[in-house]
Amino acid sequence: MKHFVLGTAGHVDHGKTALIKALTGVDTDRLKEEKQRGITIELGFASLTLPSGQTLGIVDVPGHEKFIKNMVSGAAGIDLVMMVIAADEGIMPQTREHLDICSLLGISQGIVALTKTDLVEKDWLNLVQSEITDFTRGTFLEGAPIVPVSAVKEEGLKDLISALDSMVSNLAEKQDDGIFRLPVDRVFTMKGFGTVVTGTLISDHIKTGEEIRILPENIAARIRGIQVHNQPVEEAWSGQRTAINLQGIEKSIINRGDVLVRPNTVWPSQRLDVLVEYLPSSSRNLKNRTLVRLHTGTSEIISRIILQEKDELAPGEKGFAQLVLSVKDVVIAGDHFVLRSYSPVTTIGGGRIIDPLPKKHKRLNHKIIEEFKLLQNGNLQEKIYVILERTGFNGINLQKLACRLGIKAKNIRNALEILFSAKKAFLLDSEDTTIISAYFFHHLEDIIVQIVTDYHKKNPLKEGIPKEELKGSLENDVPPKLF
Repeated sequence: MKHFVLGTAGHVDHGKTALIKALTGVDTDRLKEEKQRGITIELGFASLTLPSGQTLGIVDVPGHEKFIKNMVSGAAGIDLVMMVIAADEGIMPQTREHLDICSLLGISQGIVALTKTDLVEKDWLNLVQSEITDFTRGTFLEGAPIVPVSAVKEEGLKDLISALDSMVSNLAEKQDDGIFRLPVDRVFTMKGFGTVVTGTLISDHIKTGEEIRILPENIAARIRGIQVHNQPVEEAWSGQRTAINLQGIEKSIINRGDVLVRPNTVWPSQRLDVLVEYLPSSSRNLKNRTLVRLHTGTSEIISRIILQEKDELAPGEKGFAQLVLSVKDVVIAGDHFVLRSYSPVTTIGGGRIIDPLPKKHKRLNHKIIEEFKLLQNGNLQEKIYVILERTGFNGINLQKLACRLGIKAKNIRNALEILFSAKKAFLLDSEDTTIISAYFFHHLEDIIVQIVTDYHKKNPLKEGIPKEELKGSLENDVPPKLF
């Protein structure tokens, strides 16, 4: 069965949590402070069994501007959004910001729940519906169902559930890159079990008993148990809200923003190549070297943006950039991200990761910009060749190539065979499938021939250059197997 996650979005106090409770019976506000203040601060979770039998995971996110970073964390991994708009207030600032964030994260399906209908007259309700139609025009919510509901009077709930069921039945599963990742959004301890982490499993699957790594700290752990929708299971799959009980790990060493992965499949990085989309609603140009807040998965990281093609981006423009992060992040190619300004904190843009493990680039460099274009729009062989060129004499193994391309390793193998046949790449190590570009392979041949030739000219009476002396004459990054 397909597995989908619904995320709420919308302005503070528009009734997201009350609506989830009316639909599921679950109060997702679990903190004492949330009860006292009457607003959602942290992410909340519930599930809804639809008439078709499909179980829909639900992430309830905060609406208040101070907790937008928690909203971004919750939006990671959701398949469709329920934009909640109160009939008595209509479109508000966080309504607009949440819609921008959902768009930037690549969410393309959604529904509008028009809440608090018990507080307004019918004429006013028609006016607000018209306002919503105008507001969603040109966005992924254009033409989406607008369902009037009242959580207090429990009116319109059946219509909303029916609309959700219809949407989910037509929803295509996300393309799975085949690399297991679970960004952590909650960490807690349970008596008799120990440390438990929760998150939306965004790719592949995982079983009890498997060994995993917690990045970016690279902490080894084993999975003691798994729950999906509060039910114990042996295996969890992409798209499921998942709780994982970790064996022998202290709660204090795991944080929101950490990511669970299989060993040697994903690597933390402090530098990212990206395509940036700067929002048209931004009030000023985005200048090179601006400090920004980077949101990926469930993490928020202060970063500096290095524009590659120009000195600044105007509102509404896109451009290639490199992000230099204050701490390491855990992403793969193709992941979406959101950018918020450093101060004052507002959403200014976002985009997609093009290469999660690049080196530092020179700005305004034609060759580098061509590489960016190929990594964004090229065919698979072209993308592989760019990464091979970037890895030089060291080459790259299949697992790291999958991470840097965001593509299943088995899908890459076919493209590699084409490159091998065309003699554009060589297999350096069959054990871990390490590949090197033909350019660097032949370049090393040329260097070695030149060194040997020079040696013979200087030492005509000697039999030849000792192997170790030859190796010592080469650059440091030439691996032994290549030599």
